[in-house]
Amino acid sequence: MKKIILAGIVTFGGFLTANAQCKTVNTLTENFDTWKDINKCWTAQAGKAMLYASDKKIIFYSMTNPGENMYLITPKIKAGTYTLSLDASDNGGETSLELFSIANAADTKSYISIAKAAKITGDKKVFNVTLKKDTHLGLKVLLNGVHQAVYVDNFTLKPKK
Repeated sequence: MKKIILAGIVTFGGFLTANAQCKTVNTLTENFDTWKDINKCWTAQAGKAMLYASDKKIIFYSMTNPGENMYLITPKIKAGTYTLSLDASDNGGETSLELFSIANAADTKSYISIAKAAKITGDKKVFNVTLKKDTHLGLKVLLNGVHQAVYVDNFTLKPKK
């Protein structure tokens, strides 16, 4: 019994340590080339679908669950005005990308849309983002078909000059 309790405390302490190491940033440049899994400072919410790192990019995959709300959430970002650019492509069908400011990744009531859903066409996406307080950015991808996928790569967030 003592071993089980100790293991639980060590595991819980590990989670606290991992999250404590993630700092609020004012710039992000990520090409996902070295990711084998979602980075510990980012959050993936896939619902009943799949959201994972593979082939040097992030993949949102519907499996047999089209219409599932899927979010990739950044580390916390300092308040300010930014330019966000990323590459987004899909394997066909109707897909879209929407941006959210997220105060608390665990509370969907804190998700506030800051850019209307844009159709994914395979082109580079560029957004102007204004954050009034330190918050996370969330990329929401909507897949409307079975076995549909969206690929995100070359994520760059820079302060606007």
